[in-house]
Amino acid sequence: MYNFWNNVYKFPRFLIGFILGFFLTTFRPTFKLLKDKKSIIILIIIIYATVRTTYLTLELMINGN
Repeated sequence: MYNFWNNVYKFPRFLIGFILGFFLTTFRPTFKLLKDKKSIIILIIIIYATVRTTYLTLELMINGN
């Protein structure tokens, strides 16, 4: 039984480390792109388009029109 609780105790630390590592490796190239003004504008357009598309899709799914 001790081994079970030991594994349960280790899981949250692993999960936090995994999530932190995922975001660091995902966003590091993005932050490097933000040094160029042209890249900032392109990134803002991509983020806006993604949010807008998600919003419209969810709105159509919820309203059913």
